[in-house]
Parts: sequence; structure tokens; C-alpha cells
Amino acid sequence: MFNLGKLDQKALNNNHEHREPPPMMNTDNIKRKWLNVPYANQSPAQKLDIYLPDEGGGPFPVICEFHGGAWLFGDKYDIQQVPILRGLKRGYAVVCANYRLSGEALFPSQIFDCKAVIRFARSNAQKFHFDGSRIAVWGASAGAHLASLLGTSIGIKELEDLSMGNADTSSAVQAVVDWCGPCDNFIKMDEQFKLSGLGVADHSLPDSPESKLLGKHIVKAPKLVEFASPKTYANKNIPPFFIQHGSHDQVVPVEQSINFAVALSQAAGADKVTLEVIPGMLHHGDPAWDSVEMSDKVFKFLDQNL
Repeated sequence: MFNLGKLDQKALNNNHEHREPPPMMNTDNIKRKWLNVPYANQSPAQKLDIYLPDEGGGPFPVICEFHGGAWLFGDKYDIQQVPILRGLKRGYAVVCANYRLSGEALFPSQIFDCKAVIRFARSNAQKFHFDGSRIAVWGASAGAHLASLLGTSIGIKELEDLSMGNADTSSAVQAVVDWCGPCDNFIKMDEQFKLSGLGVADHSLPDSPESKLLGKHIVKAPKLVEFASPKTYANKNIPPFFIQHGSHDQVVPVEQSINFAVALSQAAGADKVTLEVIPGMLHHGDPAWDSVEMSDKVFKFLDQNL
């Protein structure tokens, strides 16, 4: 256990139940884009936005982004996407996708949607100037959980709904960026916070975001929790992972990423996994996550692995 110190009460209160949805961004300066493109037809939520670099014919490597928001809120057009859109200046196409939130559909609907996004992007690579052989996923918090699950559960039939379209196309991804995701085990989160003293131990409540996602009180559904955990599917064939987590995260315990990275390294080798625990950093939403320095580290990883 890390000796990480204590947070003030204001920071402790900034947990998932108190966070407001982030404001929307402005993409008027991006010349080449397609907004609100349907990737499936089961829900109005199943839309994505596509952005291309201002110049060049491609094919461009692709970053698919899945927003955070406790699986309860968030949007593909909010300011969470600002760091990812910096990839346009570095020659990446960017896809920002919505998925069904837990108020509309229970897990595994969310990962069904995310895999449908990857199949759609790959199937339409020529139309949108994508390089379908080079697709990375990037997410923060709940989005990181889904991005990581995309990376570990390639080929797991129970986590893919091929009836949503492009059934003959692979949903495999070539790199994963995980920012402070709950990727170990939901039931462990409260114990981890009790030991560290860094956050509110409320993830195992009947009305927690995790319980709402699964449609059951998580402590009474351990097998369902394992089914939803990216760590469950760690295997030797995972793509490269870049995991960053704040040492003082008050919403998702840093131990979630530490344990996840250990499991991935044991399954696939340490060369497949990079973990950075950032001293003093809070959960995503802390302005430090939006810094150019943070995103430059991600693009360095993507440059090396795409």
C-alpha cells in the first residue's frame, strides 16, 4: 500500500455523486469533420463524431475516444475530448463516440456499443481516410474502463453484439490509453479507499454508479462484477497499454490501476504495459489532466505503438 497522505474534505467530497457534467467544447476551428454519425440503430445515443487533420489524404491512424462520467453522464462533444483532439496536429484522425448510459441500458450494452464503434470505423476506413489497421482507444474514468475492456476482451463473444452491424469486421484495437479507470474490481474499491483514506467509500452502495451500471447491488453480484472487469480478460495477446492514474485520486482508487497493470504484465509481459502514477494528481477533471504535458506523453506512446 502506498503512503499517499490525506486529502482535504473539499477534495474528498468531489466524488462521482457530486461532479457536474462538463461543459461542451467548440470545434468550429476544425475544418474536416462529420458530426453525429450513426454507428448502430438501437438507440439515439449510438452516434459518433469524426475529425481529420486539416491537411493530407491519409490514411490516418485513428484514436477512438470514449468519455467518462460514471456511465451516468458525459458526451462525445464535451471538453473531456480537448486533449485527444490535439492528436489532429500530429497526424491522427479522432473519433469521439457516445454509448448508451446506464440510465438507458445495463452492462454489457456499453461495451457492445464501443465494439460496434471500432467495427464501424474499420469498415468505413476508406470513406473517412482511416488506416483501419491502426486504431487506438483512449478513455478516462468510466471511458477508460470501456477502452481497457476493448483491449483485453478481444474475441470474447459474450461482450460483443454483432447484430449491431459490420459483423464481418474485427473490433480488435492496436493500443489502449487508460486514464484513471476502474479496471481491477468494483467490489474492491471501497476497501482500497478505507485503507488509503483518500476517497469516499461509497462504490458498493446499492445506488452507486457501479451498481447502476450492472443493474444489481455489486456486493451481491460478484460474478457479474468479474464479467465487467477488464482485468478478468488479461491475456498474452493484449495490445500495448498506457495507464496513468493520480496518486491522490478521490473517485477511483489508484490501486485499481496498479492491480490492473500487474495482471496485464503477468499475462502479457512487462513490455506490453506502461503504468505512471502521478504524484498529487486527483481524478480526471483536475485541470492538470488537460495539460499539453499529459497529452504529449500519450502521443509519444501512440507514436511508438501505432
